[in-house]
Amino acid sequence: MRILESATEEIRKDLFTDAFAFRPLPPLGDGHALVRRAPWGLGRYTRWLPHAIVVGFTGMVVLGTLSVSTSAGVILALFAGIPLVTTLLRPVGAWWLSIGAAFVSAVVLGAGPWTPGGFVSHLAVMVIVTLRTRPRLAAEMWLITMAFQVFISVARGSGLHTDVFEMSVISGMFLFVVAAVRAMRESKQQVAEQVAVTEVERSRRTVLEERTNIARELHDVVAHHMSVVAIQAEAAPYRVQDTPPELAAAFATIRENAVAALTELRRVLGVVRSENPDAFAAPEAPQPTLADLDALLANVRSAGLAVERVTTGSVRPLPQGVELSAYRIVQEALSNVLRHAPGATARIELSYVLGGLGLRIVNGRPDRLAKPSPGAGHGVLGMRERVTMLGGEMTAEPTDDGGYEVVAFLPVTTGGAAA
Repeated sequence: MRILESATEEIRKDLFTDAFAFRPLPPLGDGHALVRRAPWGLGRYTRWLPHAIVVGFTGMVVLGTLSVSTSAGVILALFAGIPLVTTLLRPVGAWWLSIGAAFVSAVVLGAGPWTPGGFVSHLAVMVIVTLRTRPRLAAEMWLITMAFQVFISVARGSGLHTDVFEMSVISGMFLFVVAAVRAMRESKQQVAEQVAVTEVERSRRTVLEERTNIARELHDVVAHHMSVVAIQAEAAPYRVQDTPPELAAAFATIRENAVAALTELRRVLGVVRSENPDAFAAPEAPQPTLADLDALLANVRSAGLAVERVTTGSVRPLPQGVELSAYRIVQEALSNVLRHAPGATARIELSYVLGGLGLRIVNGRPDRLAKPSPGAGHGVLGMRERVTMLGGEMTAEPTDDGGYEVVAFLPVTTGGAAA
């Protein structure tokens, strides 16, 4: 009983609620294959191809109905054509118009419930409605249509002859194929959407992981500086003879604030550090800087990568966060070369300029195919996060000779070069 009530409720929602709602058929999108492949600039006209097909088919059905020599040929032609055209604007309402036309044709005009043109029109209406709405409407329309046909045949006393059975089978086969195609298309769309969502989530997770790594490294950088501030504030009063009480109190306040900030920093970012303790076997080890690039280059050269380093400008100490980010960017870029460009040569350019540090890591064309790497492109996201954190700019794109180039600029505020 509940199954029957549920089915009845679904039919009511699909075929009765807002049956004549205005739902115009939209033109094909610019990304549709037919529009993109249209020759000679005919894409804007190809977008209206579904509408033209429906109108052209309607004209054929109307002409075929008019060719039948009956006194009511014009009316029957209108009964066949109007529902078809209406599918472009009100799809479910068009099906009701087709049922109503069949009823008037059988009861008022005395013709059969389905003339040849009327049956073709009604079948085409059901097909279009199925394509425009949802696959389950095909079964609902078919059941009601067959019930209507049986009712008309019994009411007129003609009984259930073979025509009813033949029309039921033909229309059922058509609608089953159309509904199956529509269901497969919807499934493919859902899979594509799910893949897109998964890729977005994967990219977002990669960004969050990189931000976590940055937070861990910043913990070390900022904690070091805050510790220095606290120590200097504590020692400053002892370096001056007869320190005024006000100055000593000020230094004490600075130290207390530095210690409080350091405690809060360790409390918040310490949680990030403790998520994967195995990844930081030596938490007290200093973070790498540009001075450690030689060791990094020696490591990648031992892995088979021919890499050249060029430094321009006046080499000077940079803020620890800038040096750390520059080192990580070079490290990730060289890792990408090893993974995605086997056999290629690489070149690293460091440019010390007045406003900051310029980086350029470029590699040539690989001499063989790279093995598939599911994480392709995620390292670039991490590099962008580091550059954005420092307020810099970065580009990463293929070169004309088949290689790849990463260019970044990390700004350095005036007076903050040495840390």
